Amino acid sequence: MVTTQGAGTTNTWTQAYARRLRVTDLLVLVWVVFGVQIAYFGFDSQNVSIANNRNDLAIGYTAVSVVVILAWMVMLSLYDTRNYRVIGGGSGEYRQIVDCSVRLFGLVAIFAFLFKVELARGYILIALPLGVLVLLFSRWMWRQWLGVKRNLGEYTARVLLVGTEETALHFQRELARHPEEGYRVVAACIPGGVLGNRLTGTDVPIVGPITGALDALETSGADTVVVTGASELGPQGLRQLSWGLEAGQQHLIVAPSLTDIGGPRIKTRPVAGLPLIHVETPRYEGSKLVAKRTFDIVGSALMIAVLSPLLLVLALLVKASSPGPVLYKQERVGLNGDAFHMLKFRSMRNDADAELAALLASQGSSDRPLFKVANDPRVTTVGRTLRKHSLDEFPQLFNVLLGSMSLVGPRPQRDGEVALYDDAARRRLLLKPGMSGLWQVGGRSSLGWEDAIRLDLFYVENWSILGDIVILWRTFRAVLAPSAEEAH
Repeated sequence: MVTTQGAGTTNTWTQAYARRLRVTDLLVLVWVVFGVQIAYFGFDSQNVSIANNRNDLAIGYTAVSVVVILAWMVMLSLYDTRNYRVIGGGSGEYRQIVDCSVRLFGLVAIFAFLFKVELARGYILIALPLGVLVLLFSRWMWRQWLGVKRNLGEYTARVLLVGTEETALHFQRELARHPEEGYRVVAACIPGGVLGNRLTGTDVPIVGPITGALDALETSGADTVVVTGASELGPQGLRQLSWGLEAGQQHLIVAPSLTDIGGPRIKTRPVAGLPLIHVETPRYEGSKLVAKRTFDIVGSALMIAVLSPLLLVLALLVKASSPGPVLYKQERVGLNGDAFHMLKFRSMRNDADAELAALLASQGSSDRPLFKVANDPRVTTVGRTLRKHSLDEFPQLFNVLLGSMSLVGPRPQRDGEVALYDDAARRRLLLKPGMSGLWQVGGRSSLGWEDAIRLDLFYVENWSILGDIVILWRTFRAVLAPSAEEAH
């Protein structure tokens, strides 16, 4: 049974959510700006002189703070930081907050220079970064709340998929994997679709053929049409579909035949009336790689220095837990398929590698990629704790420092696993393997072969220094609060 909701459902929750953001943004800015003013000047009255002549005009810093707060709120609105298209997922919301804040204070600096306004530099230099940080934290808190609501099916766009059954199934699976993005599929229109049927293997009802998408939009209660394949509609059909939507209440999304492409690589440019999508080819050379190597050297050196007492304690625990060496060296496949020895604290009994083939054969998984042993009996008691918190991987900092690994990258794998690669999977060898990566924060040992390769390929195609920092932060959180499953 397909339920129906009013066309204004999305507008109702987006407007209510935007109002909440507006209130918390204002509270944050009042707290930060006036807090900086009081911390910097105290409660004494301070004036700002204009034109370098106190006899001309002088205004109090309280008035300046009020103007800064109001201007900041205006900039947050002008840059659409509360728009439903950017809230809840991705980095767009955070990026726009930083962008509008920097531009605001650039305008303040230009105004102060042109009109010779003597603003205290410390007041400005403290208020800007602190305001940005607290705004970002506030939005992050709201995002956690919104993610919980969206996992419960609330605060989401209700999606009607329009396209072939194959493309509709692909989008349904991907959107279902990420409910926090705020898109919930409620129905689908496919070529020759028969009312009452469902997409294969799902509970998504088919509400008619592609040509009946507008009628299906009303009967399904959807407020967003996602065209997963436009070939069946054609240019005229797609235009007619867009004309039939209610402005401001119903939305059209056209999905190109691109997957696992990061936003910064995609540019839309109209040419001769055609909305062409330009996709930048990923580059694995030049200044970007120099920056990544510099980031690896500095980051690994600092972490080794800070963690050296902990590394010593862990080494003593491993040595006392069972006979054998403290460090375990395992040959892995690195950049361009070259072999290297990856370092780990030994978490298994000595000579455990000799038992691997027999254990895989006993579990019937010797011919599968990602050679995993369920409930591995070779792991020591100390090793189990080290694996749970990924502490056994800390010696890989020396691999990073010496250049065979990176702080963030594809998962380092064995030669036997690489032998099972197809051409697509082999692209993951274009970058150095990482201590952490999307595979580490996206499921670790619970990931299947296809998912692990998909995440690695996404990273290889779209990596950036900023992305590396985000992954490292998420890794730090995962280490502090690990899942029930052990890292492999």
